[in-house]
Amino acid sequence: MRGADITQAALFSYRTLEARIPQVHPLRKLRAVVDGLLAAMHPELEALYAGAGRASIPPKRLLRASLIQTLYSIRSERQLVIAPR
Repeated sequence: MRGADITQAALFSYRTLEARIPQVHPLRKLRAVVDGLLAAMHPELEALYAGAGRASIPPKRLLRASLIQTLYSIRSERQLVIAPR
């Protein structure tokens, strides 16, 4: 079963992700392109998942995380999850 791409805005932070990234940052333009591509891939992604069972991590979120990991040369998924202090 395919999970929904839901963000819990105020779980750990007082500032939203939108407030943290400047309006002119290149990632904003890239996200618009990636979101368009993922929307076009929606039927193919939907066909890969069963209709019942436990919800998975949304594939859109996994693909976005993999792209960020590649762009910033982050060596592992663990480093991607652990925020620098």
